[in-house]
Amino acid sequence: MQDEDFLLKLFVNLSKCRVILTCTRMALTTRGEIFVHRCTGNSHLLRLLFPYFGQKRALSWRQNREFILCKNTNIAPNSTRALLLEKLGVAIKDHKIAEAWDIFKDYRKSYDISDRSLINRLLTGLSYSSDPQWQRRACDLVFKHWKRKSHLFHVEVLAKLALSVARAKMPIPSSMILRLLLEKKYLPPFDILNLVILHMVKTEIGTYLASNLLFQIFDSYQHITICGSNLRNKMKADTIIFNIVLDACVRFGSALKGQDVVEFMARSGVVADAHSINIIARLYEMNGQRDEIKNYKGHVDRIPVALVPHYQSFYNSFLSLHFKFTDISAAAELILDLDRYREALPLNNEERPRLVSVGSPNLKSGLKMRILPEQLDIDHTFEAERKEDLVAVRNGKFNLTNKALAKLIYGYRRIGRIGELSKLLLSIQEQKASSGRYHLFLCVINACIGVGWLETAHDLLDDFEFAGAAIDSSAHIALLEAYYEQGMLKEANGLVKQMKKSGVLSSCFDETTIFACVLEKAATSEPSSNMSSAVECSDLIKMLVQIMEEEEKSTPCVLYELNTSIYFFCKAEMMEDALITYRRMQEMEIQPNEQTFAILVRGYSSLQMYRDITILWGDMKRSMTRDTLVISRDLCESLVLSFLRGGYFERVMEVISFMMDHKQFADTGMYRYEFLKLHKNLYRNLSASEARTEAQRKRLEHVREFRKWAGIN
Repeated sequence: MQDEDFLLKLFVNLSKCRVILTCTRMALTTRGEIFVHRCTGNSHLLRLLFPYFGQKRALSWRQNREFILCKNTNIAPNSTRALLLEKLGVAIKDHKIAEAWDIFKDYRKSYDISDRSLINRLLTGLSYSSDPQWQRRACDLVFKHWKRKSHLFHVEVLAKLALSVARAKMPIPSSMILRLLLEKKYLPPFDILNLVILHMVKTEIGTYLASNLLFQIFDSYQHITICGSNLRNKMKADTIIFNIVLDACVRFGSALKGQDVVEFMARSGVVADAHSINIIARLYEMNGQRDEIKNYKGHVDRIPVALVPHYQSFYNSFLSLHFKFTDISAAAELILDLDRYREALPLNNEERPRLVSVGSPNLKSGLKMRILPEQLDIDHTFEAERKEDLVAVRNGKFNLTNKALAKLIYGYRRIGRIGELSKLLLSIQEQKASSGRYHLFLCVINACIGVGWLETAHDLLDDFEFAGAAIDSSAHIALLEAYYEQGMLKEANGLVKQMKKSGVLSSCFDETTIFACVLEKAATSEPSSNMSSAVECSDLIKMLVQIMEEEEKSTPCVLYELNTSIYFFCKAEMMEDALITYRRMQEMEIQPNEQTFAILVRGYSSLQMYRDITILWGDMKRSMTRDTLVISRDLCESLVLSFLRGGYFERVMEVISFMMDHKQFADTGMYRYEFLKLHKNLYRNLSASEARTEAQRKRLEHVREFRKWAGIN
């Protein structure tokens, strides 16, 4: 023991003299431990001075060159570290997140993070917190240490963190974590991934990120495993995740992005169920793609009566497209077809998917969507939003709304075919007579009178009476009153003769008593038309006024027709014909809309004709300068990705600058992924002084600018 004391004194004296150690500080604990801090000496000299500590005491070093002399090897070499770890574990176990975080900060100041168990327990505790700030700090911790120490993080813990962050409405960090998992060639099980996506799409930005994640997953599916199985096979069996994203695209008006998801769904072999078909129909309606929805109609028409209510949204979208194309005859045919042959069809239990063309069915090389119209998951929490502005379901049968009826009246009157409108209304009344709620003729006539279409109302009245339909006398009286108010005495006299003939004014014999009789009839007539009928008539009048205002601002139907032609040519890889149609549109002074440019951009991109897209971008900029075009972030994203693939980095930065100026969200992670996949080493070691030409120097500047913006080292 005296030898040990001697050596200890010698060590202290030498340290003071800076012979062996410099900048040393020692402390003797109550347990006999000697701490030497900030040691900058050589360890082999210390071991020469302490040969007797081998049995009773042990010498250990830390990476920051601190050491502790312990008198018993059974105790953790670094008691301060052990104490912090113990406190941290207790705080996490007791769910004291703030205390755990403070302890972790103290630990991180002195020690390197190398304990997998510690870091993952902390991440788990932070992710389970109800306070978003702790979840954000958990993400920051992962992002900070991922590059050098990704091996510390368990993928299962990161998956749970992504779910917690998505639930807290922070889709950006959630998507970043999922992309880190992609780098590790791993994805969580689809039940967890579904939940992450479900929470992400509650926001508009989350919808963009979720759809791009689907594309990224598909792009790398060959190298990814989920629980030991192939990702593509998993995705084929899972339709819910696509329904979630598609429905979000509809809710946030991201129609172009939704179209991308539909085509991706077809490429990945996912089977579309009843929910999928309804949502896809909504997207086709938003994009003005009537021919696309026609491909589904034959299959949907054969569904049994039990599934009729679930396809209300599909027929609603199809009818809306007929009105957009001003195809009133097709709209009338669809209305009459809605209830035909439905009840006799049995439920099909074959469960064999059918193929539907994405694009024209005449294209041999076109995409095919696998569909099961009879498949309906009613137990899942996901339920697509129904749209009932044109078609509603009552007692298992389809009914027209006042908006649809107003569009029919307006459409037939515009083309001067009131006789066809009368026949259609008679057919509808005949189909709906059993319901006991339809006062269709009275409502239509009163609505026409209400908006000043007295001639139309009179023509309808004549057609109904000629067909032998029972017309409420209040319709005659309302029209006669309107004639008198407008001073149309000739028309009023003609109507009086008609009313006498039908017995409505049998007691009136001369013109002096006509108006008094009309007033008396109006005052004494029973409200046989029902209060509900009066309300319906009033609503129909309001809807007619609204339709007339909307039609003045609506997109001309010829634009939808030309876009349909361009879409067909692009899908058929006939870009010259598509360009001819586009130029003809300009010659006809029809302004191309966003859908026009989106179709052309995707057509050129699919054939890797990126230079032609730069010309289109010039056309878009000129149209935007004239305030005749507004482009969404969906089209901007298509442009960025196309220019990245083509290597047009000046155009890339132009579009990104446009997005920043218009406060459009840019998915940096998606663009970074695309760049690294195609141009990872582009100009990596080339300096501006080494550029051979001025064009190369400018391109180098734009590449560096993009790298800096995207955060690529």
